[in-house]
Amino acid sequence: MFNRKRSLRQVAAIASISLVTGCSYFSATDSAGKGAIVVGTTSAPSTLDPAASWDGSWELFRNIYQTLLAYPNGATTPQPDAAESCDFTDDSNTKYRCKLRADMKFSDGDVLDAAAVKYSIDRIRKINAASGPAGLLGSLDRVQVLGDREIVFHLNQADATFPFVLATPAMSIVDPDDYPADSLRKDGKVYGSGPYRLQSYDEGKKAALVRNGNYKGFADIKNDAVTIRYFQDSATMVKALRDHDIDVTYRGLAAADIIGLERKDDGSELQLVEGAGTDISYLVFNPKDKWAGKLAVRKAIAQVVDRSAIAHKIYKDTVDPLYSMVPKGLTGHTTGFFDDFGDPSTAKARALLTRAGITTPVPLTLWYTTDRYGSETALQFRELKRQLETTGLFTVTLKSRPWKTYVEGYQKGEYPVFGRGWFPDFPDADNFIAPFVGKQNALGTPYPEPKIADALAHSRRQSDRGAVIKDFEDAQQVLVDDARLLPLWQGKQYVAESVDISGGERSLDPSTIMMMWELSRKTSW
Repeated sequence: MFNRKRSLRQVAAIASISLVTGCSYFSATDSAGKGAIVVGTTSAPSTLDPAASWDGSWELFRNIYQTLLAYPNGATTPQPDAAESCDFTDDSNTKYRCKLRADMKFSDGDVLDAAAVKYSIDRIRKINAASGPAGLLGSLDRVQVLGDREIVFHLNQADATFPFVLATPAMSIVDPDDYPADSLRKDGKVYGSGPYRLQSYDEGKKAALVRNGNYKGFADIKNDAVTIRYFQDSATMVKALRDHDIDVTYRGLAAADIIGLERKDDGSELQLVEGAGTDISYLVFNPKDKWAGKLAVRKAIAQVVDRSAIAHKIYKDTVDPLYSMVPKGLTGHTTGFFDDFGDPSTAKARALLTRAGITTPVPLTLWYTTDRYGSETALQFRELKRQLETTGLFTVTLKSRPWKTYVEGYQKGEYPVFGRGWFPDFPDADNFIAPFVGKQNALGTPYPEPKIADALAHSRRQSDRGAVIKDFEDAQQVLVDDARLLPLWQGKQYVAESVDISGGERSLDPSTIMMMWELSRKTSW
């Protein structure tokens, strides 16, 4: 099995802040007869087809599809799931071989074999959806099938991170009989091989999951059914939790609601579980825009943005200021933007613009999405507008769209400056740099940068991730020098749950995706 030494703090190891009063409980292994556990989130899927998704849709995929590798509870490196075993078979990290578990089936009873795995991976690259994860497969040359159960991935370059790629929900295995080879599936149905099957789906509102009797993998499923409800805002979601309409909330809790839950403002018996997070928020500058395309403008913005004010005023210290694209807790984290720009300074920003011959206030339009990253997003952008305009160096217009049309806009290059969040594909510094650079990246704004490409290529030859710190430092310095991406903050993870639910502290994998099968109901003495 792939082995990696790393200094990563185990993200899934979560410290619980208990707000519980009352009698003692023990954990039941089955919630049969008590109805589905209902989970609330503000992050609705944009698609049900893995070939089209490089976003929060993965939260659903992890539970209804299966990947060759994934993260059992407590693991920080990928372990076999649909696979029985996986290993690099050469010293150069260019051939990766997996053997499937015996007698694998999809939820509809169809056979899941090596040909289905090859079909699923090849399909991602063939469709090459604008919003899809084909960019994650840049190091893959071809997929070879050996009999019914063995697959060999031939890479075009050394890539020690490839097992992490295979563990992302992007690489979900689909049934060749149900998913077209050259187009996306659009009938709203899913046939996967994960712990659950999708019983019903109401887009943007609800997904009903029931235990998949054909599942074979590492998951120890502690409930029979989970219903995921999608909310537009945190306040409505938390009210549903307090009214016992849902059992658990995850992804999208607003700062004010987190503080209220910590203080037990309403006297309710709820539990709040807090954990380290690696999700980040950042700004993207379009190099083709008249103003955002100017290096001096980007650096002037970097010089005046006050991250601490955003973290304190808007997020009530439920996030931390971030000065590099690689978050704290991962090998390779730096503080490059603070090292180069220091504290916010209008004088320094004005000097940057003056040297570039820019003497009038710079007109900028900042875009954000209304329904993806939580209720504070609009407040954050108002604060950014205030900070920029207070200097007298910028005039700012704010615009927003719902996520689906927002994505279409930035992929077409419509936005001069826009906000994005990033929930990691896998817990490695590579995944906070590689997805944003190159001709095909997750942002729709091509960013070819040979120096970064060289640093990443060198780092991927190293299985020991502690040996690649210099590569990541070099890559991040290029990002600082270009200032095309501006990190703002790093999040923490919060799960709120009712008093009769257990498993929240075990439910987050290292990519902070919820493993619904870890949730269960408690039974009182």
